[in-house]
Amino acid sequence: MIASKRVFLICGLLSASLLSGLSPAPALAADNSAPDLLIRQLSLETLEAVKSDKSIQAGDIQKIINLVDTKVMPHVNFQRMTSSAVGRFWRQATPDQQQRLQDEFKTLLVRTYAGALTQVKDQTIALKPLRAGAADTEVVVKTEIRGKGDPIQLDYRLEKGSGVWRIYDVNVLGIWLADQYRNSFAQEIGANGIDGLIKTLADKNQKAAAGNAAKA
Repeated sequence: MIASKRVFLICGLLSASLLSGLSPAPALAADNSAPDLLIRQLSLETLEAVKSDKSIQAGDIQKIINLVDTKVMPHVNFQRMTSSAVGRFWRQATPDQQQRLQDEFKTLLVRTYAGALTQVKDQTIALKPLRAGAADTEVVVKTEIRGKGDPIQLDYRLEKGSGVWRIYDVNVLGIWLADQYRNSFAQEIGANGIDGLIKTLADKNQKAAAGNAAKA
């Protein structure tokens, strides 16, 4: 149960933004003037969009991937997210390796958690009071997913650069996403190097893609 909830909520980060392009009402530009307003709008639009789109509920992976590329990534500092997951080894990677790590990690997350969107039913989003100063450039926005059963914790780390807030980590049930992957990534790099980690991620993505193609 915990694992399935974590899947749903991490997917909320990856697919969480402007999926409202699929919703009946016209999509509004995300309010980036404050981090909590940004999270609130993206979360509400995501839930509404998923509830109203049958192809997303049915697990249309390619549609989700396309939406992530065009809608979600502008609101996520994925380089920082990936570098945090890779940890100290990030600085040892070449620019090409860093880009490949980002690409494979993004694909892994999207494909792994896309199926969780089918679980969206009657959930609602509740924001907790933001504890941050006006001059802060890094904040944590705390939310809860409320539905059947106990509320589920979902917190976001955001940074502000050039006047724009972007997400760079998410906490699901007390575990930050980057922390969840760091140990396994470090073990793979220790055994097979950075290229070994890239290959492992690529192999998982290819296997997942083949499995989805077989189901189609």
